Order: sequence, then structure tokens, then C-alpha cells
Amino acid sequence: MSDTIVWISGATEGVGLGLARTVPYSGARVINLSRRQHPDFETIRFDLTRPDTYQAVRESFEKELAGFKGKRAIFFHNAFYPGRIGFVSEVDAAEYAKCIQANVVAPLILGDMFLRTVKAGYESGLILMSSAAARHPFLGNANYCAAKAGVEMWVRVVKRELKSRGRNTWVVAVRPGFVDTPNTRFAAVQDPVDYPVSTQIKLQLESREGVMTPEEAGRGIWASLPPKNDESLLLFGEMVPDKS
Repeated sequence: MSDTIVWISGATEGVGLGLARTVPYSGARVINLSRRQHPDFETIRFDLTRPDTYQAVRESFEKELAGFKGKRAIFFHNAFYPGRIGFVSEVDAAEYAKCIQANVVAPLILGDMFLRTVKAGYESGLILMSSAAARHPFLGNANYCAAKAGVEMWVRVVKRELKSRGRNTWVVAVRPGFVDTPNTRFAAVQDPVDYPVSTQIKLQLESREGVMTPEEAGRGIWASLPPKNDESLLLFGEMVPDKS
């Protein structure tokens, strides 16, 4: 049995894949939680937009941590559903509902599942991916902005709850900075009429100013864990301000 088990949602591409490739613990067992099978990592199939599939994640937590004798168990919730970018009340209603379920509701449910499963006797940590969208009102992406602001407040509250109960599990949100991922490139080609910041994203990708690869982002994040000084939020830079 490995001393370390790490679940990463969305480890098939982007920051999730960067995190999976740069796990710093020798011999760590990495489990991808995703709609797609990963060719190199164990995979538990589930879909953020379908709550009926979340049980597979719960069962993985329960199975792997039942009698766990290793050193650490970590869950990094990174996955999100990009959906269809656009202004509220203008995008397809069914698609919008999927975005709310996947990005607003799912992180809190999955985080709760993990916290219900871990026990004392080993290090345990929960990391929820946030974004500059938690503080910047990006027109055309209201659900995503609300999701990330909600994640950060949830972490702040839960850290205090765990501490008040004498539990040692650490919980933190991460804003990874500007990372060159398929989703970043998808955002860059959106119509500025529906997503005004897309022009700025495109320019930053072209200039490479402040842009990280997924592996660079992954190494930086892992180097900052577990969080020092009881931080609830780790920052790794944000979008370069619009200079136009």
C-alpha cells in the first residue's frame, strides 16, 4: 500500500494533469476523477453535471480510506464544467443549469464527502480550485464567478469549523494564476460581445507575460502545501491588468 493517496478531479488535462504529473510524494497513488479514462492514472468515472454519478467518488473515498495506514490522503478538486459562456438569461437555460450544478454545487458536495471519510492518524488535506473570477466580475461568466467566490467562503468557514472540533484536516482554496490550458484557449476565442475579457486573455496568451504551463502551476501549488500560517487561500498571480 502506498503511503500517499491523492485524488485529483479533472486530471485528464490542464492544471489537473499538471498536478497529477508533479505530485511530490514518492510512490504516491494518484486517482483521476473524471468523465474520461486517463491513460496513465487510475480513473473513477463521474460527471460533474450529473449528481447521480457522485456516488462513485464517495465509494472510492470510503473504499481506499477504510483502514488506511498510510501517511497522507489528499483530495484536490480541480475539475469544472466550461459550459456555454454568455450573459445570464441569454444562454440556453438547460446548459446554464448544468453549469450551476457542476461549478457551484458539486465542489461543496464532493468536499463534504471527503471530509466525512477521512479519519485521524494520518495527514489529510482538501484543496478546492478557485480563480481570479472570485473577485473579478467577468461579464459573460457570472455562474463561474459566483462558484469561485462561493468556494473561497466555504473554505474559510469549514477551516474554522474543523478547528473548533479539534480536527487536523487542512483545507485551502487555490487561485493558480494564468495557466495555458485548453479551457484558457477556449475562453480566448469566445465572442467579445458575450465574453468581453476574451480579448485580454488572447493577448496574454500571445505575449506569454505571466503565463505558466500546467506543470509549472502544479509544481508551484504542491510546493505550497500543506498551507502555512493557517491560510485559507493561496495566490499564484492573476491575469495581467488590461493596459489598453
